Amino acid sequence: MRHRIIVLLSLSLLVFSCSVPDGIREVGEEAEIFPDYRDVVIPPNISSLDFKILNDGSRFMTAVSGTKGGEIKVRGRDVRIPSKKWQALLDANKGSDIVWTVNVKRKGEWVKLSQFSGTVAEDPIDDYLVYRLLAPSYEFYTAFSIRQRKLSTGEDKEVYNNRMHYNPKEQQCMNCHQFQNYRTENWQMHVRQVLGGTLIVTGNESRKVNLKTDSTISAGVYPAWHPTDRLIAYSVNRTRQFFHEKNIQKLEVQDPVSDLILYDIDHNSVSRIADDPMAFETFPTWAPDGKTLYYSSARQPEIATLPSDSIAICFDKIRYDLMRKSFDPSTKTFGPEELVYDAKSQDLSAMEARISPDGRYLLFSLGGYGTFHIWHRDSDLWVMDLSTGESRPLSEANSQDADSFHNWSSNGRWIVFTSRRDDGLFTRVYFSYFDREGNAHKPFMLPMRDLSGHKDEVYSYNVPEFCIEPVRQSVKDLSRMIEQDALQAEFK
Repeated sequence: MRHRIIVLLSLSLLVFSCSVPDGIREVGEEAEIFPDYRDVVIPPNISSLDFKILNDGSRFMTAVSGTKGGEIKVRGRDVRIPSKKWQALLDANKGSDIVWTVNVKRKGEWVKLSQFSGTVAEDPIDDYLVYRLLAPSYEFYTAFSIRQRKLSTGEDKEVYNNRMHYNPKEQQCMNCHQFQNYRTENWQMHVRQVLGGTLIVTGNESRKVNLKTDSTISAGVYPAWHPTDRLIAYSVNRTRQFFHEKNIQKLEVQDPVSDLILYDIDHNSVSRIADDPMAFETFPTWAPDGKTLYYSSARQPEIATLPSDSIAICFDKIRYDLMRKSFDPSTKTFGPEELVYDAKSQDLSAMEARISPDGRYLLFSLGGYGTFHIWHRDSDLWVMDLSTGESRPLSEANSQDADSFHNWSSNGRWIVFTSRRDDGLFTRVYFSYFDREGNAHKPFMLPMRDLSGHKDEVYSYNVPEFCIEPVRQSVKDLSRMIEQDALQAEFK
């Protein structure tokens, strides 16, 4: 009995020692946290925004409360909010604010830091995000994977990894996963080198295809699945990378030759979309109604006619405009090329057009030159209102480092993109709320699973794609599919 009283007394003292007295002194000091979740708009179905407190102190107590009710208190420098309590708080405060209060104990005294707040949007985010996760490596395909995150819970699992068919003499790369209209019934990804080919999944069936023909310069590279039909537009690129000795941007990815093709799944055939020998065409994307194809094109005869090695020297002179062609799904034919955004006349380069689900806005990245903006520090996100033709930078979302690889949620209210804003080295996933007036809001990082920084902070995330449902195949399922012989596509 005596031992029980001592134990209870010890627990009471522990709780008391960690509690915060009423009326503590406010010091006017800003709460420094990582990731930065101050003054952001968040979805009502996002997993808990856990963070690390960077301010000095021996003990920490954080309270998060909603203006419509509810409060959660968390002890410790690492603020980890229980998921059920977090979701209840979001449910109660849709369309309203939540407030964080960080209290710190220093030299035996508790002090209160300046409060910060955020807004819970009415609009949900798609429940799944599929992305590629890899360690930094320029020359070798070290262990990396395609993964999917359930955004409402934080559950993260592997879709596929490049260790399933490891070969010590030749490694495997997989990339460019893409889904038809935010669903996972129909999707594709490329496999390079070992067992190479393009894996195309349609319902319960799959095929691995070799899209390289005698009439095309390469297999398919950057894909765009038609929103309703069994058609995929691809760029075909002779991609290469080279390194700078002194340039702070280190790496350059360039396409000395690139065209566009259309793959017809039912007929296993490819046909040309754009193959101007004086232009470099790449990064196709469809309008939501499937009647227009957008892409980037650098029509520069003075460069296109140069030998390949000379084009490499001109890497900072190649600039892409945004173009489009009309498309007739009944005949599978394209109309003439039309200029959408003239970047070259501004000595700029526009890449990766993405059309909002309502068809009104065109989201793209704009940098000083070139095609692979994820390596360019001056790359910013821009948006064009297709109803007026006006374009502007998404200043609220942009940073001083590379912002690129962007996409829309299925309801058009959220933008996902990758950014190097945190350290200039690693790309991480960020979300920005895009309101009904066409304004972006301060972005927030994909909630971190490991606040120690040993996992999330030393990997790069790229090609984030929203989905409204999980990938249906297991890693082993996809491994068996990749073992298929590649079916040769026919050129028509």
